[in-house]
Amino acid sequence: MRNLIKIALEGAFTNFKRIFFAADRVTDMDMKKQIATLSVEVDDRVDESACIGCSGCANVCPTNAIVMKPLAHPVKLTEGWVKDQVPEIILEKCVVCYYCHDFCPIFSLYGQKGAIHPSCVGDQEVDVSEFLEQPFKISDDKLKIIAQYLSDKTVLKNKEDGD
Repeated sequence: MRNLIKIALEGAFTNFKRIFFAADRVTDMDMKKQIATLSVEVDDRVDESACIGCSGCANVCPTNAIVMKPLAHPVKLTEGWVKDQVPEIILEKCVVCYYCHDFCPIFSLYGQKGAIHPSCVGDQEVDVSEFLEQPFKISDDKLKIIAQYLSDKTVLKNKEDGD
């Protein structure tokens, strides 16, 4: 009977033993309380302020786990560049391949933290319009790969020649 209860508990909540009884690691009290009350806060996976709305992440996603949602109020980033959409990750479809992060122009062209990340985007304070005005160096073959996934190629206007 004891084994049957153990199987039922572990089947209902696989991590029950580990979280509440520290079977193989210790979970802090705040996290235990959040889990028990079903109030765990999920980390941000998209930094909307750092995103430029190019839809490269949605176009490169192999499982179509990223959809672009329209912004209620479009944001002018630079002359000729208005952000009118941002990505949203559908977690049930995401296979955590990191293509979205790796193809994000903020990461791949400017070397900054990407505006999208399957696990957690983290905290960042960036002025995207500053980056879009700076020239960047990148090889032509890498630029070709990135460019084929961008809906709007405006971000590519500042490629620095002579690499």
